[in-house]
Amino acid sequence: MLDLSDAPLPVVNGVNPSFINMPPGGQWPTVLAFLVERFPMLGEEELRGRLARGDLVDDVGQPFHEHTPYRPKARLWYYRQVPVERKIPFEETILYRDDYLVVADKPHFLTCVPAGNHLFETLLSRLRHKLDMPQLTPIHRLDRETAGIMLFCADPDSRGAYQQLFAAREVQKEYEAIAPFRADLALPTRIANRLEEDPANRFQMIAVSGEPNAITEVELLERQGDWGRYRLKPATGKKHQLRAHLGGLGIGIAHDPWYPVLTSITKDDDFSRPLKLLARAISFTDPISGEPRHFRSPRDLAWPTPELPALPA
Repeated sequence: MLDLSDAPLPVVNGVNPSFINMPPGGQWPTVLAFLVERFPMLGEEELRGRLARGDLVDDVGQPFHEHTPYRPKARLWYYRQVPVERKIPFEETILYRDDYLVVADKPHFLTCVPAGNHLFETLLSRLRHKLDMPQLTPIHRLDRETAGIMLFCADPDSRGAYQQLFAAREVQKEYEAIAPFRADLALPTRIANRLEEDPANRFQMIAVSGEPNAITEVELLERQGDWGRYRLKPATGKKHQLRAHLGGLGIGIAHDPWYPVLTSITKDDDFSRPLKLLARAISFTDPISGEPRHFRSPRDLAWPTPELPALPA
């Protein structure tokens, strides 16, 4: 894994530079010709402009130019650009900070790290910029749609020790969800099955035969009308595990368009309908200090409001 602390470009507004490696044996006469073929969606004019501005550099920070000969195996550094990002109108809260650990309470809709069209409007970028900590790195992940507790490492040399806690299942996680109430559902219950990506669509995880790789304890905390508030304790951390497990029980989480049935994959967020899933608390023994740690989100998961009928035409 490349150590980005040696990158020739600095972190800007919380975002790392990106890089690509030029393939060995390439037959392109110039770096520009390689880029035009590699990134046709950008267009030759845009690529010429970036080269003219000195936006693309090598490992020692020297800019590539329009007529620079192609260099097999060379690394090209740049800052990724995205279309105008939609502002996420919710703020994160910093719950704890020391020389090794930063604990944040993430709002719904905010992705954890830069990906796709999310660059500056991510929790990592916001925290790096707000705290002036360019070396901050995530220790684990949350779905973009999920709110709650997230851990970050402030010391790159200590990140592995914290990540090992998750790999060894030495972290106790507690989530909260609001989903339909089912009187016929015997709770508490323990779900243990095997989740894999659905080959028919990459958005969902489905239960398949085989050794369990996803384990969740589910209990009902309270009921309000047709809805229940549930405590979820995952022993594993598979993609979409809690959403898939509640969907499999026939009580898909409120405002989840993917489980139990995929109804929408739109990327246009409706900020009035957050997924009712919260990473409520996390507990572990700190591998650096040896102290017991427990962090709890103060966020509130509001009960879903009744859908208003459409106005007559």
